Amino acid sequence: MATRSEAGPTAYINARLLDPRSGLDEPGALFADQGVIRDVGPRLFNDGLPDGAEVIDCAGACLAPGLVDMRVQLGEPGNEHKETIETASRAAAAGGITSMVALPNTDPVVDDVAGIEFIARRAREEKLVKVYGYGAVTRRLEGRELVEMGLLSEYGALGFTDGLQAVADAQVMRRALSYSRTVDTVILQHPQEPSLATGAMNSGELATRLGLSGNHLLNEVIVIERDLRLVEMTGGRYHVANVTCAESLEVIRRAKARGLPVTASTAPHYFTLNETAVGDYRTFAKMTPPLRSERDREALAAAVADGTIDAIASDHSPHDQDAKRLPFNMAEPGIVGLESLLSLSLALVHGGRMPLLDLLRRLTDGPAGILKGRADLTAGLPCDLVIFDPERPATIDPDHFLSKSKNSPFEGHMVQGAVLRTVVDGRSIFTSDLSTPSGSTPGSGRQAA
Repeated sequence: MATRSEAGPTAYINARLLDPRSGLDEPGALFADQGVIRDVGPRLFNDGLPDGAEVIDCAGACLAPGLVDMRVQLGEPGNEHKETIETASRAAAAGGITSMVALPNTDPVVDDVAGIEFIARRAREEKLVKVYGYGAVTRRLEGRELVEMGLLSEYGALGFTDGLQAVADAQVMRRALSYSRTVDTVILQHPQEPSLATGAMNSGELATRLGLSGNHLLNEVIVIERDLRLVEMTGGRYHVANVTCAESLEVIRRAKARGLPVTASTAPHYFTLNETAVGDYRTFAKMTPPLRSERDREALAAAVADGTIDAIASDHSPHDQDAKRLPFNMAEPGIVGLESLLSLSLALVHGGRMPLLDLLRRLTDGPAGILKGRADLTAGLPCDLVIFDPERPATIDPDHFLSKSKNSPFEGHMVQGAVLRTVVDGRSIFTSDLSTPSGSTPGSGRQAA
């Protein structure tokens, strides 16, 4: 049984080592002690195992840096009935995530030092995955007055975003980008023009047939194009979260080609599902931005493969039954995604879209780099690891999720890929029962005591 005791010397043997930063993809071993990677390589332990070390035989499974999830909604503080830092951390561990970054749209909003310190303190108390926070761009998410970016950055804010709301005022965004350059941080935008993005699902024939109001993809493109002009003006670092359509991808490609400091991310549901998942008013498939057309889904899968999309995030948005079992127009948008992040993303590898090492870059070193961090297998770094079997078949069953909320449109969805062990600072905080038969839900296993 995994424990939360201090991490002693541990040898991980018979592993397929995968390190996107260095390009390492070879059989080998890793040695960790006191929560830090001490050595790693294909010939490690050829002369014998170290005395007194715990030995973990990976039996040929993949050993990679722990996943970094850069877009997570937490219910705590204010909506603990939907999710807490404890339940989100346990769900993240089951999904192979060792670090996650929380959006500031809690109650109260994370727009001051107290909010950032609260997240850090609660993460220390739980001693599970590493939990960081973004600061809001504007006070109370009202889109007018900027927060003290420099001060919040000093206290640990990894970036600034107004969460599920776009910074709509161009002058406010210009000032935010200018200040962000001064403090060397990043502004993350939710690309939905608020005065236009009032529809419940993607605009088009299906929305018309269902009698639902449409959210046109140009709502997204308008915001991105405007903001990139402001990036040109200010030089501030800019990240587009939850990209959903082909037109946005073309705008981002052109900006990158011109050398602008822009990065982008999407979530597995946007390259796994399309608007037809709404079916007969399935509110579990309602999200913001909405699921787009099959053409857009295909374009996103290609953009993840070619690097236009720098990172994949879960976009974890927990909601209770009362918030989802409503008429479609009234239901809250969003789905849970921590426990299915890896298994859903692996579909791009199994479908021949991209190599495994490239996919892991979008889940580890890519998001970490955007936030000025690292996630790789280098000696001297914290021992944050995921051990997984990329081929193991399973069926997603939200009833077995460790998240407090179960709002997922992937119930019954067949996947390949299962997390076997998650390690944070050398401590195994999640282990899967290797005797569990195929067909079990990804993430089911044993938690740290």
